[in-house]
Amino acid sequence: MAENPGKKPAKPASRNSFRPVKEDDRDSGWFQQKGDTPQGRFPRLLVFMMAALLMLFMFQRFFINADSPEITYNDYKAVLSRELVTEVTVKTLEDRSVILNARLKSPTQLQLANRTALQSDRFSVRIPSFSAEQADLLAGKGIRIRVEEGGGGLNTILVLVAPWIIFGLFYFFMMRRMGGQNGAQAKSIFSFGKSRAKMVSEFEVKITFKDVAGVDEAVEELQETVEFLTNPEKFQKIGGKIPKGVLLLGPPGTGKTLLAKAIAGEAKVPFFSISGADFVEMFVGVGAARVRDLFDQAKKNSPCIVFIDEIDAVGRSRGAGLGGGHDEREQTLNQLLVEMDGFTTSENVILIAATNRPDVLDTALLRPGRFDRQITIDKPDIRGREAILKIHTRNTPLDEHVEITLLAKSTPGFSGADLANLVNEAALLAARNEQLLITPENFEQARDKILMGPERKSMVISDDQKKMTAYHEAGHVLVSSYTKGSDPIHKVTIIPRGRSLGLTAYLPLEDRYTHNKEYLLATITYALGGRVAEELVFDETSTGAANDIEKATDIARRMVRQWGMSEKLGPINYGDSHKEVFLGKDYSHIREYSEETALQIDVEVRNIIVECMDNAKGILNEKIELLHRLAGKLIEKESLNATEIKEILGLAAS
Repeated sequence: MAENPGKKPAKPASRNSFRPVKEDDRDSGWFQQKGDTPQGRFPRLLVFMMAALLMLFMFQRFFINADSPEITYNDYKAVLSRELVTEVTVKTLEDRSVILNARLKSPTQLQLANRTALQSDRFSVRIPSFSAEQADLLAGKGIRIRVEEGGGGLNTILVLVAPWIIFGLFYFFMMRRMGGQNGAQAKSIFSFGKSRAKMVSEFEVKITFKDVAGVDEAVEELQETVEFLTNPEKFQKIGGKIPKGVLLLGPPGTGKTLLAKAIAGEAKVPFFSISGADFVEMFVGVGAARVRDLFDQAKKNSPCIVFIDEIDAVGRSRGAGLGGGHDEREQTLNQLLVEMDGFTTSENVILIAATNRPDVLDTALLRPGRFDRQITIDKPDIRGREAILKIHTRNTPLDEHVEITLLAKSTPGFSGADLANLVNEAALLAARNEQLLITPENFEQARDKILMGPERKSMVISDDQKKMTAYHEAGHVLVSSYTKGSDPIHKVTIIPRGRSLGLTAYLPLEDRYTHNKEYLLATITYALGGRVAEELVFDETSTGAANDIEKATDIARRMVRQWGMSEKLGPINYGDSHKEVFLGKDYSHIREYSEETALQIDVEVRNIIVECMDNAKGILNEKIELLHRLAGKLIEKESLNATEIKEILGLAAS
C-alpha cells in the first residue's frame, strides 16, 4: 500500500517501549525501580540507609541514656538542697536549652514530687539556660562542674541528621499515600495543639519592682502575690489560699506587662508569657488544646506564673454579637475557665492577665475563684510621672537646667509609655543636633511633637488660607483667655502639624479626675471660637472647624444624656444609642426613651451649643482689636508660646 504523502512517517518504536511487563517489575510496595516517575519516590538503598540511621538514633536516644532518668526542675532543686550531688555535666543543645547530667554521691532512693523514687546514682534535668550565677551556686556547694558544647561526636551527627530522616520518611509515605497531592497540608498537623508560651527562668528575669514607678498601690497589692509564691506556708497555716488569678486593668501604656515581669523577677519563679490571640486558630479545638498544654507545662514547673497579655482576645463574653459567638473562641474560653477553677487545678500556679477592655470580658472569668484580684492601673499623677521620668532618665545625660519636677507638672495625662517616648524623642533631637547633653529645649520640642504632631514646614499654603487659619486659631486663643474655667494656652501655631493646618495646644495646670459644668461649657465655648472668628472677619466659614464642632457636640450630648446637666430633663441617664453589638455585649434595643424625649434631648443639646457660641461672639466682638493684633503676630511669627500670647493680650502681669 502506498504511504500518505501528507502524513509524517511513524517514529520507530524503541526497544523497551512495548516490553512485556514481568511480575518482578510490578512493585506496589515501598521501593520502585525501573520505569518509576521521580516524583515522591526514593531508591531502595537510600530508604534502607535512612531507616538504619533512624534505628541508630532511636537506640542512642532511648537505650544508651536509659541509666540517667530525667526529672523535673523542681525535683532537681530538692535534690540539690540535700547536698547529694557530687558532679554536674552541662550540655548545651542546638535550641539553646541546657541539659544537666548529675551524679549522686551513692545510689539512693529519693522520693520525688510525683511520689516516684529515684533509684540511680545519675539523673538528668532540662533547664532553659545555665548562667554564671548557677555555676557559682553549684561550685559553692563543692560540686564539680564540666561543660560540653552540644552532644558531641555521633550524638551531634544523629541530632542533626535524624530530624531530616524522620521528615523525609514522613514526606515519602504521605506522598505515596496521598498520590503526591495536598502533601503540604500534612506538614505541621501535629504542632497546632502545642502552646506557644515562652518560658523564662527565674535567672533570666532582671526586672523588679524597683523598675516600676507611678503605680504604688498596684505594687503593694502585687507584693503580697509574690509573698504567696515565695512563702505560702505563712498564709496556709491560718487557712488562707493562694489567689488563682490576678487581673490587671488599665489604659494602654500604663505598665501592665511591666508589672507582670516585675512579679516574676521578685518571686524568682519560672514565668510563662503568651498573648490571648495565640490561642485561637482557624481549626476547631486548637485553642482548647493549647490551653491544656500551657497549664500542663505550668504544673510541671510549679510554683510559677502564667501571664496572658490582652486576654480580651479569648475571654470575651460568650454568645456575644449578632448571630451568636465564635465557637472556637468559646471552646478556648471554656477550657481556660476549667483550668483556672476546675477539679484538676494546681495551687502553685498563679495566672496574671492584662486587658484594657474589662467591659467585654465574660462574667464567669471575673468571679472570685478565678480572678480573685482585679487591680486597676491608671495613668500616673504628678508624683508618679516624676518617679517614672527619673527611671527613664537615669541612663541619659541631662543638662543641669533640666528640672524633672517641672517636666512632670507640664505633662498631665501622660501614661508611662508616653513619658518613655518623651525622653526618647528628646534624646533623638539632642543627638540630631550633635549635643552632648539633653536640654530643656529638647524636652519642650519633644512634648510639642507628641501633643501636636510633627511639623510639616514643606507644605505650601496660599496667603488667603494662611490668613484664615491665623484668625481661626487666634479666635480659639482669645475666647479661651477670657472664658472662666478654661484650660490655659500652651502654644498656638499655624505651621501644619499632623493632619491639621494649625493647632492650639492647651495644657492643664493639674490632673483632672472629674469635670464640673463650668469647665465643660468653657471647653465648648473656646472650641467654637475659631468658627466664630471666621464668621466675624471673613463673613464665611470653612471646613477647618469640623473637628471643633464634633468635639463641642459630643460634650453637649454627654452633658444632657449621661451626666444629667440639663435642668429641663433632669439627672437621668438616657443611655447610649451608638453602642456596637460586636464589641462583646448584646444590645437587644437601640434606644431607651420615647420620640418626645429624643426631641427634647436634641433641643437641649442645640441650646447648649448656641449659648456657648453666643458667648464666644460676645467676647470676640468686644476684643476685636486684640483678635486682629493676635492674628497679625501669628502670621508674622507662625508660632506663639504662652508668654508671647500674654504679652500681646496685655495679660503678662496676671
